Amino acid sequence: MSAMTPETTIAAITPKKRAGIGLLVDIRKNKLLYVMLLPVLLFYVVFHYAPMYGAVIAFKDFSPRLGIWESPWIGFEHFETFFTGAYFWRTIKNTLLISFYELLFGFPAPIVLALLLNEVRHTLFKRTVQTVTYLPHFISLVVICGIVKDFTASDGVINDILVYMGGERLSLLLEPDMFRTIYVSSGIWQHIGWGTIIFLAALTGIDPEQYEAARMDGAGRWKQMLHVTIPGLMPTIVILLILNIGRLMNVGFEKIILLYNPSTYETADVISSYVYRVGLQDFNYSFSSAVGLFNSAINFLLVIFSNWLSRKLNNTSLW
Repeated sequence: MSAMTPETTIAAITPKKRAGIGLLVDIRKNKLLYVMLLPVLLFYVVFHYAPMYGAVIAFKDFSPRLGIWESPWIGFEHFETFFTGAYFWRTIKNTLLISFYELLFGFPAPIVLALLLNEVRHTLFKRTVQTVTYLPHFISLVVICGIVKDFTASDGVINDILVYMGGERLSLLLEPDMFRTIYVSSGIWQHIGWGTIIFLAALTGIDPEQYEAARMDGAGRWKQMLHVTIPGLMPTIVILLILNIGRLMNVGFEKIILLYNPSTYETADVISSYVYRVGLQDFNYSFSSAVGLFNSAINFLLVIFSNWLSRKLNNTSLW
């Protein structure tokens, strides 16, 4: 029987075992880093993964008295009720339209602002603009919605401008056709400055020699932006776009319920606000869980699809 050489011993180790050994070696070398990572892992395990077992109530007729496991199993009945209900197409349409408008107008806004700020050479003016655009992000959402209500009221600033231009006074938040415009534009105002931080950080990673080479080739600032700056931002843009597409069905209910009213349900009621009303106001926990689970499943599929599409088109993806 031939003796085992070190080379044959290493070759006999499966890739899975080799990866495990490598992880153990890395943990021993970087113990403090893993200790620092532990609270973050515990946070996600305790508050994000552990509660996922409760999603089973979407398939049960949940009763708080009986508990999750003792409540009777009813299968896909809640899903069928939602799919055939009167509010299914309304909530789906409103969710998709609001998300699409946010993606169409809200996603490029920080990119444009970052590109404009990158071209500003006056340091004081640049920092002033950054500070002014950052501030709304740190204001409470309740305060933001209060400002929006005051501005869009019949005696608000926006109506004063409309009257000055020859229009009529309207309570804009009572107009169904205006809700999506107000929601998306106020979101851009609130988050545009904060969103530029990532893109401005990405701009600092572009090699200055590329700009020098472009100038030597006779490129002005406009062509430098087109052929150097924007291509340098593309990996960051693609990754953030994938993440945003993954949240396409995830319009937060907080801002919606603070701004909408029965007169605007037609255009403002989204899946999350519908889940809030059915689950917390009508105490129909199982049905609201089924709707929320359906929403999460669609978001998951969108992330997978957008990641696959990005990898096929430009070889940039999250995994």
